[in-house]
Amino acid sequence: MTRVQRLPGGLTAVRIREYATAVLIAGGLLLVTACGDGGDSGSSAKNSPPARSTSTPPAASARTDPQAQAKAGVLTAYDGFWDAQVKAYAQASIKGTDLEKYATKKALGRAMGDVLVMQKAGTATTGAPTHDAKVTSLTLTGSTPKATVQDCLDISNWKTVTRKTGAVRPFPSTQPLRYMTTAQVEKWGKQWMITEITPDGTHTC
Repeated sequence: MTRVQRLPGGLTAVRIREYATAVLIAGGLLLVTACGDGGDSGSSAKNSPPARSTSTPPAASARTDPQAQAKAGVLTAYDGFWDAQVKAYAQASIKGTDLEKYATKKALGRAMGDVLVMQKAGTATTGAPTHDAKVTSLTLTGSTPKATVQDCLDISNWKTVTRKTGAVRPFPSTQPLRYMTTAQVEKWGKQWMITEITPDGTHTC
C-alpha cells in the first residue's frame, strides 16, 4: 500500500495540485483530494455515523478472566479510536473529537497529518467503515501491557467528498474496499491507546 505523503511546510501551488491528485490512505480510508479546492473554507460534510465493530462481543467471563477483560478493553479502545477518527475526517478537524483520548504516537500523528491534507485539499468524508476486529496477541506482563489487533476493514461506505459542493469523489478502480489493517495498542495507566495503525491493501479480506 502506498505510504501516506505528509504535507511539508511552505507548500507551493504546484505542490498543492500534486497533492490534489494524490491517493491518500488515511488509517485505512482512501482519500482522493480535490484539485483546485485547497484551502476551501466551505461547509464540511454532515456528521458521519460512528464506525461500529462487527467483532464478536467478549463473553461474560471477561469480568473474571484477566486476559478476556484486557481483550475487551483493547477492542473498546479500538472502536473508540475509529469513532473519533471518523468524526475528525467528517469535519476535517480533530477539534471536539476523542482522538487524543484513544490515539498517540504514530497513530495520532497519521490521523492529524491526514486531517491537515484534507483541510488543504478541501475534502471531508461521509459514512463510516465497518470492522471485523480481533485481538491476535496480548502481553500483560512488564511495565506496559501491549496488544495487537487485526481488522478486516470495509471502506465501501466511507466516501470522500468535496466540502464545498458535497460531490462524492470515486475510488480508483485499483483500490480494494476490504483489506486487513493491523493496530498496535498499549495500556497507559488505565487506558488502552492505539499507538500505530498499518493498513495493508495487498491483503484483502
